[in-house]
Amino acid sequence: MEHDAVTPTSDALVAELGLNPESSTPLYLQIRNGLARLIREGQLDSHDALPSERVLAERLGISRVTARKAIDRLANEGLVTRRQGSGNYIVPLLEQPLTRLTSFTEELQQRGFAPSSRWLRRSVGAASPEELVAFGLSPGARVARLERVRLADETPMAYESTALPTSVALDPEAVKDSLYAFLAERGAAPTRALQHFRAANASARQADLLAIPPGQALLFITRVGYMDDGRCVEITHTWCRSDYYDFVVELRR
Repeated sequence: MEHDAVTPTSDALVAELGLNPESSTPLYLQIRNGLARLIREGQLDSHDALPSERVLAERLGISRVTARKAIDRLANEGLVTRRQGSGNYIVPLLEQPLTRLTSFTEELQQRGFAPSSRWLRRSVGAASPEELVAFGLSPGARVARLERVRLADETPMAYESTALPTSVALDPEAVKDSLYAFLAERGAAPTRALQHFRAANASARQADLLAIPPGQALLFITRVGYMDDGRCVEITHTWCRSDYYDFVVELRR
């Protein structure tokens, strides 16, 4: 078993992590827990790189094996991503309130992230029975379909599939990064939406798209958006990486 003694240092990181060599908790887990806490509290920014294994070992006065085990744990849990030849970077964590209707793009921009989409499909196809009813369409009607991976600072955050009536999206290729900006330009932006949440496990395809192991827990969200006049304008199914998303609601009594 590996043993480390923390070398005395004035480094602020040591103070923040509060390492205790006498604890029964292994040092690599103490480091992992401390770094995870700093990430969750926002003291370490998602644009920042973590110190390398060598630098972390020197600053904390531990072995590189211990530093590597701590970073490996963070990477396995999705809190850190490794970029070949660049370093270890903190992944974005999106805390999204449930009391405000906003788009993925708006939420990320407000938090200083760079949103983007990796498009998988933008097409027109036959409406499903669910879509015929929701959009008030006649049998045989067609809808616009959008399928994409949503990214924050190049990190895959969610897989998204959207259906829209062709009355507002006759040319799906015209939709760029922000769907709500596209709809607003056409006077069809949703002003109200219903969202349903449930747990799901990543299929093999979803896991590949989101760079996660098959079967990993996802948050499955169905959003149905309505315009001011009550017409349904959007049905979006989103599979969110649960390690990157926090949904927050404030309750009052």
